[in-house]
Amino acid sequence: MTTRSLGEPIARREDPRLLSGQGRYVDDIGHGALEVAFVRSPHAHARIVDIDVTDALDVDGLVAIYTHEDLPGRVGEPLPLLIPHPGLTHGRTPYALAKDEVNHVGEAIVMVVATDRYVAEDVCDRIRVEFDFLPPVVGIDNARAGELLVHDDVPGNVAAHLVQEVGNAPAAIESAPNVVELDLEIERSASSPMEGKGVWARWDSDDQSLRVYTSTQASTSVRAAVAAKLGLPADRVEVIAPDVGGGFGVKIVHPWPEEILIPWAALTLNREVKWTEDRREHFVSSAHERGQLQRIRAGFDDDGRLLGLDVTLWHDNGAYTPYGIIVPIITSTQLLGPYKPGAYRVEFFSLYTNTVIVTPYRGAGRPQGCFAMERTMDAIAEHLGLDRTVVRERNFIQPDEMPYDHGMVFQDGRPLIYDSGDYPATLDKLRELVGWDEFEQYRTQARAAGRQVGIGMACYVEGTGVGPYEGGFVKVETDGTVVVATGLTSQGQGHQTAFAQVVADELGVPVEKVVVTTGDTRRFKYAVGTFASRAAVMSGNAIAAAARKVREKALRVAAEALEADPRDLEIVDGDVRVKGAPGSSVPLSTVAVLSNPLRYAFDEETQRATQFATPADPDEPPVADGEEPGLEGTAYYSPPRSTFANGMHAVIVETDPDTAEISILRYCVVHDCGTLINPRIVEGQIHGGVAQGVGGALYERMVYDDAGQLLNASFMDFLMPYATEVPVVETDHLETPSPLNPLGIKGAGEAGVIPGSAVLASAIEDAEGFRITRMPISPSELHHLRARHAAGEVPAVRPRIHGFSAEKGSTR
Repeated sequence: MTTRSLGEPIARREDPRLLSGQGRYVDDIGHGALEVAFVRSPHAHARIVDIDVTDALDVDGLVAIYTHEDLPGRVGEPLPLLIPHPGLTHGRTPYALAKDEVNHVGEAIVMVVATDRYVAEDVCDRIRVEFDFLPPVVGIDNARAGELLVHDDVPGNVAAHLVQEVGNAPAAIESAPNVVELDLEIERSASSPMEGKGVWARWDSDDQSLRVYTSTQASTSVRAAVAAKLGLPADRVEVIAPDVGGGFGVKIVHPWPEEILIPWAALTLNREVKWTEDRREHFVSSAHERGQLQRIRAGFDDDGRLLGLDVTLWHDNGAYTPYGIIVPIITSTQLLGPYKPGAYRVEFFSLYTNTVIVTPYRGAGRPQGCFAMERTMDAIAEHLGLDRTVVRERNFIQPDEMPYDHGMVFQDGRPLIYDSGDYPATLDKLRELVGWDEFEQYRTQARAAGRQVGIGMACYVEGTGVGPYEGGFVKVETDGTVVVATGLTSQGQGHQTAFAQVVADELGVPVEKVVVTTGDTRRFKYAVGTFASRAAVMSGNAIAAAARKVREKALRVAAEALEADPRDLEIVDGDVRVKGAPGSSVPLSTVAVLSNPLRYAFDEETQRATQFATPADPDEPPVADGEEPGLEGTAYYSPPRSTFANGMHAVIVETDPDTAEISILRYCVVHDCGTLINPRIVEGQIHGGVAQGVGGALYERMVYDDAGQLLNASFMDFLMPYATEVPVVETDHLETPSPLNPLGIKGAGEAGVIPGSAVLASAIEDAEGFRITRMPISPSELHHLRARHAAGEVPAVRPRIHGFSAEKGSTR
């Protein structure tokens, strides 16, 4: 039998091309195109009084200048609110070019088209915009005070307000023998992919068709948006995502203003038009995430079991809400992690500020939720003097309680029901991997050497594979190559490898024979997009279903050629053969030829499919009823609800007693994403996520001043971890397959980043002996906290206890 490739850690097939500089990104396309630059607002909040282009009109190479007044029909209307929700009572979206008012630094006001980018930038410098300044609203505290408004017609700056309740949490907390209260903060950050956004467009006036290349996570969605805005039939719009240099969520927003303006300019001018985002533009006009304030009250018994949990969240959504309120919805529901909360009440307010919009960034609200719950678990353990793992064990949902219904509504509008998982087993693996029970001995040795160390842990559950659907197309070519297409896009996840492994196993062909195409609406027209750790679950199962259709047809066609029963056939290494008789076989390439009856022979192989090649049944048509020519199949997968992956991280840190520098000594991860298609790719996803989690916990933050100016809008000022700051990640896996899909897959793309702030806060707190309530944390902030702790302003935590298991013994 052929060796299975599913589950094997084969090397990523796309890497040699990408690592050798042979990738093809948007900026590699259309070298002869006209190029675009934008005049963007230098102010956070102002009315536009006048736009004077007089001094710009005589610049050689200028082609066109456009303001909002030049945009016709739907192009001049506000961009769509992509995900409406009843709780989003005051949703607001921007115009492609600002109309009358700007609401954050970086908002586009004027578009300039020129022969090249240099000329376009020169023209922008000559355009004068007169503003009437308005007071900006910066930060959650100012937004919720409501004294100043971002939008005059939005009372209190509240875009959305939502409450979900299960049981009576306030009453349960009031009657609980123990209560802890926490005020927490996660600061704003951003994903910062290596490649910013970019768009190239060409209008074919003869064919009345538009082709667009864009660096996106949702090519089919961009296609629909462009068609709607430009008033074109969708089948006259082609959108292709070439190689994409990172997305992490910022490129799931669609359409960005530029994704409408560049195609519109191409159509209007009947010329190729192109725009490539520079780094400062990305900082001030793409999306941020993370910023939240959190207030938590938890009631629990003397064993640490939760009886009631009451959480209030204030979420900074920036100046507009084009992607709805998905981020705070995820925070409020995924906050529960692997635990039974008792009664639960969560309320959130999503607030406008005069800052860049906030949309999902890898983790998408989960890092904030994990921070809230895991800080609460640590506080409960400290309050009772219990080992932190014990409190978690006592609150875990047990394997025999799956599926577990939390009684809430998740981000996909469906019930929050965990499908599978074994949280106690995951914790056992983590304790062993990091050496939890032996840590106190290590701490003692470190103290003797004048070193200060701490250990922390954090657990999470990640909703993955959200619907509504994805599709897949599989075709066997006459040379034996298997062509696969799916509508979702790839930004480095290894789709060309993982999907090839799925198809190779389903069809019984070598993985090297499978070629995968993603993100091209010419190849596959219907899709949703790559986000929310959904690609493997959704497209993996769709492609598998399409491959099964192809396999079934291949066995039927081959059965006629071999004069055998299809049930007696198998496909091994690309050959269809009679079971137990390997000599009686036909190559799958030949089956592909035979599946397409031909009148004409184009080569020796296709002679087999012509009308005189073999005797024919005169009573049967060459293509049977219900069949189609060719060896190909299309299938879709639509899940009943999300699957839920889970994992746990543990970290050992050292904090320098003099400089307050924070060093990560060990970083351990145990993860369960169901069936592993390719363990190497999963580990790569985890390692990349950990790097971003470390960045978000120790380095990365967006710093705004009171005027709404982003003070660190460059890589000189926005700190990101180098390879030297990213720890070696030690990993272990648990596989509890999902019962919701045939392959048993749960997503893995965001797992590494989710507990970063929570686990590092836990470890730093353990090392320092006082409460950590705000992330990210820098050495200077840790130094300041030490001074405040010494002055009695920051509460101490009692010494940690390690090495106790609720199932294995008692405290010591």
